[in-house]
Amino acid sequence: MPKASIRSEAAGAGALALLVLLAGCSPETGIVEDVVSEAPSLLANDPPAGPGAMAPHLSAGASGVLLTWLEPVETETREHRLRASRWDGAAWAEPWELAAGGRFFANWADVPAAVELADGSLQAHWLGMLGEDTYAYGVHLTRSEDGGATWQPQGLLHDDASPVEHGFVSWVPLADTAGAHVFWLDGGAKANDPAADMQLRTARLTAGTASPETVLDDRVCECCQTDAALTASGPIVVYRDRGPTEIRDVSVIRAEGDGWGEPQALFEDAWEIHGCPVNGPSVAADGERVAVVWFTGAREQPQVKVAFSADAGRTFDPPITVDAEQPIGRCDLALDDAGGAWVSWMAAVGERGQLRLRRFTTAGPDGDSQIVADTTTSRSAGVPRMAHFDGRLIIAWVEDAEPSRLRVVVRPAS
Repeated sequence: MPKASIRSEAAGAGALALLVLLAGCSPETGIVEDVVSEAPSLLANDPPAGPGAMAPHLSAGASGVLLTWLEPVETETREHRLRASRWDGAAWAEPWELAAGGRFFANWADVPAAVELADGSLQAHWLGMLGEDTYAYGVHLTRSEDGGATWQPQGLLHDDASPVEHGFVSWVPLADTAGAHVFWLDGGAKANDPAADMQLRTARLTAGTASPETVLDDRVCECCQTDAALTASGPIVVYRDRGPTEIRDVSVIRAEGDGWGEPQALFEDAWEIHGCPVNGPSVAADGERVAVVWFTGAREQPQVKVAFSADAGRTFDPPITVDAEQPIGRCDLALDDAGGAWVSWMAAVGERGQLRLRRFTTAGPDGDSQIVADTTTSRSAGVPRMAHFDGRLIIAWVEDAEPSRLRVVVRPAS
């Protein structure tokens, strides 16, 4: 379906004029000079994850930060277990086991997650095989009402149980009820027609019971991560779209009243790519303030970009380029209490990679790019994750070694 642009021309003119004043900035692209330095004030705070851990996910709630990950049960088998721990601002709790078995879809890009709901209960999902094909998997739900001590399986999130792909889930806990909006990519239409399109769907969960599914976009990129956040006007979801000519730019959908608005292009990068880049966007919100970070390979010029909105995602200022020197992408971001957005991404440095961090405001970058960790550019390095809690940033990533390990650092968000 055609997508309208949500760039704010009036707001953008002022922001772009300000960016031109910045050293090393281009009025066409918003590119800023990228000076890299070692990250100060990084405190190692590794979680209680075992050897071979992978697929980290972070989510901040009232009680702390939840980290989920997968671990192999035995290195000689394909069995895995989904584990989680909570960081309360001081230390990681003893890990919980949410699920275990030999039917996990254990993947570097599509990962399980857990979120804390308004009543203190925990809702989680994991990905399990629905057939013998590599990508025949579905989204399984599990819930805890005793702080993670025990978990109750709840079956599949989606109505369709055919052996096709369902995944790339994002959660938005609701502020006033013990429920959440959940978003995912659904390949159910492919069960009867392998050439059918992947769809973006949503449902609302209350006490683990899902409302009827709603199709938000009937043609999207097949395997790029989605992300979602809660604004003052309701949930907002970002994802990589797929146009009729294989333009795969990032789109935004916002809640409107009791329903959903139409998909709108965040920015017209015009990235034509005949296949999924497996490199989705990330969004964070605080009231009316919203920021989105994403990767694009348009015009054979890979870039990571960030854009801000002051009206809950109705319009966005022109994007600011975070990295235009052959970045890998795999971005995340978190808003701080002072009006800024911290962006993390993976950069290519020769044949190796770096996990980097930089703070941005609507006026541009605030400080140098900081090296969080040296890593690789392989898929086994996973997708680093970040959260903001109690004035601090928590950053998690996979140390690409044999065996792999999860690493976490904490630093002030200032």
